[in-house]
Amino acid sequence: MSQKRIVIVEDEPDILEVLSYNLKREGYEVFSALDGSAGLALIQQKMPDLALLDIMLPGMDGLEICRNVKSRNRTAHIPIIMITAKSEESDVVLGLGIGADDYIAKPFSPRELVARVKAMLRRNAVSEPTKEYIEADGLVIDAGKHKVYLRGELVKLTATEFRLLHYLARHPGRVFSREQLLNQASGDDVMVIDRSIDVHIRAIRKKLGDDQYYVETVRGVGYCFKDVN
Repeated sequence: MSQKRIVIVEDEPDILEVLSYNLKREGYEVFSALDGSAGLALIQQKMPDLALLDIMLPGMDGLEICRNVKSRNRTAHIPIIMITAKSEESDVVLGLGIGADDYIAKPFSPRELVARVKAMLRRNAVSEPTKEYIEADGLVIDAGKHKVYLRGELVKLTATEFRLLHYLARHPGRVFSREQLLNQASGDDVMVIDRSIDVHIRAIRKKLGDDQYYVETVRGVGYCFKDVN
């Protein structure tokens, strides 16, 4: 099995060195950049299995890099973990809202970061090929190809958005709490905030263009996929 590639974009050399060392020790092939523009170019060149982006970067910040990566067909599938000294909820929501898959706030231990990376790569790994299809009133979810189509048109979802939509669609009519969806989307070993589920659901609805038609809000409880049968 070939080494997993990771790109780190971090402007603090000491932190970059620690991250690179610990990830290389785990067997990953690591590439790094100290500024945003170089980091984006590196991601486009190396096509990594995962990218770690500091938010506060010279030239081009991490949010702009994330937005660029997630807006392009060639790179949209790359999972992104945002790293920042800011821990305010608004920054978490903003990063997740533009397509980031996870978020970790400084200070953090190298062990915690490595655990997050492993969990993200594990969840994003391609499983055995499957022909599982879910069809619901013009919506097709192809689990084998990790693609979603709405009335024949491809809908671009992040890895986390796909997991959420697929999970809900597998259980039409069943209501899931935010906590249940957090566990499904992120795993017990990843710490994310409750609001992140709301952000991902809003993004899914916007991309499907039908507001609450497919994914319904059950007030005071959570969300469910509409049973159209």
